[in-house]
Amino acid sequence: MSELIIIGYDDSGQANKAYQQVQKLQADYVVNLVGLALVHADEKGETHVDTPARFVGASAASGALWGTVFGLLFLVPGLGLLIGGAMGGLIGKLGKTGINDQFRARVHDLLAPGKSAVVIMATKVTEDKFAVAMQPYGGTILKTSLSEDDEREIAEHLTAPGSAG
Repeated sequence: MSELIIIGYDDSGQANKAYQQVQKLQADYVVNLVGLALVHADEKGETHVDTPARFVGASAASGALWGTVFGLLFLVPGLGLLIGGAMGGLIGKLGKTGINDQFRARVHDLLAPGKSAVVIMATKVTEDKFAVAMQPYGGTILKTSLSEDDEREIAEHLTAPGSAG
C-alpha cells in the first residue's frame, strides 16, 4: 500500500524546509519513499518541480507508478481530460482509488500562484514519528492511499500493449 501525502504551504521557504525534513526522515527510516517532490507555482501559475536525485529502494514499477500519479496530479491539462483510451482508462482507475477529480482539484487549490507543496509517495510511514517531525513546518495536508491491488492494476495498465506508459 502506498500513501500519497501532499502538504501545501503559502511560503516557499517553509515548503523547502519541510522537503528537506522529509529527506531526513527517509534516511532515519521513518518514511520509505517511492517519490518526493517540491512543487512551486510561480506568480503566473506555472509549476516548477524539484526532486531528489534518487530514492533508495524505489523499484522501477514504483517509480513508474509515482511518475504516473504525479503527472496526473500536476501535468494533465484540465480536470477530467481524457487523452486517448489508455490514458482515459488509467485516469478512470485512479478515480476509483481516491485520486479523483475532487482530490486533484484540492491539490490544484493548494498550488495557487505563489504557493508551494511537498508531494510525498511512500510505502511506509511511521505516522506518529512523521507527524511529530513535520509539525513545526505546519502546512495544509491532503492524504490518500493506494492499495496493493490498486497499484498492481495501475502497473498492469501502464505496461499493457497500447498503453500511454
